[in-house]
Amino acid sequence: MQNKIVSQDAWLAARRALLAKEKAFTKARDALSAERREMPWVKVAKDYVFDGPRGRESLADLFEGRSQLVVYHFMFGPDWPHGCPSCSFMADHIDGANLHLKHHDVTLLAVSRAPWPKIAAFKQRMGWRFKWVSSSGSDFNTDFHVSFTAADKAKGKVTYNFETMDYMFDELPGASVFHRTEAGAIFHIYSAYARGLDLMLGAYNWLDITPKGRNETHGMEWVKHHDRYDAALEAASCCHAEALDPISAFRQQLSKAG
Repeated sequence: MQNKIVSQDAWLAARRALLAKEKAFTKARDALSAERREMPWVKVAKDYVFDGPRGRESLADLFEGRSQLVVYHFMFGPDWPHGCPSCSFMADHIDGANLHLKHHDVTLLAVSRAPWPKIAAFKQRMGWRFKWVSSSGSDFNTDFHVSFTAADKAKGKVTYNFETMDYMFDELPGASVFHRTEAGAIFHIYSAYARGLDLMLGAYNWLDITPKGRNETHGMEWVKHHDRYDAALEAASCCHAEALDPISAFRQQLSKAG
């Protein structure tokens, strides 16, 4: 279906009308961001330990001397052969941001339940430079409601995105923000899940200004690991689709729910 064809003057009038709405949206987003920064904090009392390129590290170590830490909860379960393609789509945006964030008192990294050797191998394959550690053996993922247990599956209900919902998968995506004071106290500031992560996906923002937009009929099924878009490589892949992209159907359901 083709959009209405108009004169340049008519197009300019329509564009100016849309611009007024875009400016209102920008101001509303600025106000929402300011309100987000005023959220109360909660102290992190538990001692979480992670495994990574430097061996065992605490949550405090992950700050790397900065006062602000952003953790992307990357879907990569202990028995998964690879990381989730949708999370990999997000991860493709991290290295560029980190060129600047690390100079602005922010550390941005990823955490998964997969063991460190699996993470290291997948990270090397994908060519990423950002830090990525394993939370295997700790309660970090379950405490921040992005990983779920066999008991959760048996119960059929989990807490995700701050509400009770039906169990779908053992891993789901999210991002959590922490602050460390000069005295060494660590506070949980903010967490976002599901479509709350959309703003971090720069590729989506580019797609949103194109004629076809995101052009998604079945959630994020179009997204592949960036080294798997070639049809021949896809055919040669031994990865099981359900194990690799369990979030696709979930994102489709969330989109329908708004």
